[in-house]
Amino acid sequence: MAKIKVTLVKSTIGEVESVKATVAALGLKKIRSENTFEDSPCLQGQIKKVAHLVKVESV
Repeated sequence: MAKIKVTLVKSTIGEVESVKATVAALGLKKIRSENTFEDSPCLQGQIKKVAHLVKVESV
């Protein structure tokens, strides 16, 4: 499977609780924090929900 690197590029201030919880579930705490994952349908759904806050790269 492909590896995906997710980086938080915008703040979660002013976002609804479900978006903040999704960012936390991805393991992102501060701006420019990043995490690497195996690609999966569950991960794609989380990324789609917070796409306006994160940058996604293939590793």
